[in-house]
Amino acid sequence: MSVAGMSLVSGAWFRRYRAPAGLKFSRFSDVLLIGADSDRKGGYNVAFFVRGSFPLGAGFDITARLLESHAGHDDRTVTLDRIRIATRESALAMWQANYVKSALELAHPGLRVDILGMTTEGDRNKESPLRQMGGKGVFVKELEMALMEGRADIAVHSMKDVPAVLPQGLVLAAMCERDDPRDALVTNRFDALEKMPAGSRIGSSSLRRRLQLQQVRPDLEYLELRGNVDTRLRRLDQGDFEGIILAAAGLRRLGLEDRITARIDPVMSLPSAGQGAVGIECREDATAVKMLLAAINDADTQFCVTCERMISAGLGASCSLPIAAFAQIVDDHIHLSSYVSDTAGQSTLRASRSGPRLSGLDLARQVTAELISGGALRLINQVP
Repeated sequence: MSVAGMSLVSGAWFRRYRAPAGLKFSRFSDVLLIGADSDRKGGYNVAFFVRGSFPLGAGFDITARLLESHAGHDDRTVTLDRIRIATRESALAMWQANYVKSALELAHPGLRVDILGMTTEGDRNKESPLRQMGGKGVFVKELEMALMEGRADIAVHSMKDVPAVLPQGLVLAAMCERDDPRDALVTNRFDALEKMPAGSRIGSSSLRRRLQLQQVRPDLEYLELRGNVDTRLRRLDQGDFEGIILAAAGLRRLGLEDRITARIDPVMSLPSAGQGAVGIECREDATAVKMLLAAINDADTQFCVTCERMISAGLGASCSLPIAAFAQIVDDHIHLSSYVSDTAGQSTLRASRSGPRLSGLDLARQVTAELISGGALRLINQVP
């Protein structure tokens, strides 16, 4: 068994691992699978990273032993002919599910992919603020229950809606290439947020968005706005608001990019962890499913979102809190930015780090530590 790739440091990436034909993976408590494809010799080329620190030069053998220790303990075959996708029934969620369906069918000719539409608590209750309902996790609980009960094989999510800590037995096995992660202003009367007159009503379901924009334009009125994209646009068009804030990626995916008045610079409104990315969740023991998903995984997206979610998890944050984390990879370097606020927007913290891509997880830990030392936990604990 041979390994080829980059030298290993803490949380490092390996480009390729040559696994012999018939090798099966069951547990990844030490090894996180991030991508795989079959080769012409009947084996798999697997991309992964390893948790922990090892001396340079020693990582390859150690990782080979880790993978060997997890091989052959699952009596499931790595071949499936059908995948069932659990998804919400909103137009955007169905777009995402069909996107994943098409990607899987293209990567695995002959694979049957079925879509199971579901209504979540977040869909049923469109009146209560998300933070009073327990955060955006209300959009994924029913989908996760379908996974755990065996009614579905995978669940497709907007990653910004996925809580930082998953239920035991479930994993995020793949992420599709990230779309535009920025927030977008939609207005029918003005060219930019800066040009909106004092007192203009801005609608958004996100406390994070409202508080950050409030720092830039404190003279505007920021109001709660729930509902699917069509509902929010309709309320704008009927005059309930002068402007609304939505995710640019969602508008693009629905063919509504022409409704975007302006994309908001992350310096002004830092995106939520995972914003713009589509994630695929499955059972941790679903070896065959994970191998199929590996073919459509985007490694850069998964690494960036993993770093972002590490910050949220380190703060013990739920999706309802005014917290932002955003990672970008440019020229093999990674830059991480973060934001934390109390619910009134009166006390805020920001922290950022940049460094080589391989240091991303360490940088995320450093950002988290700086936020905590600055009082982030106190701000979070003040949230009702």
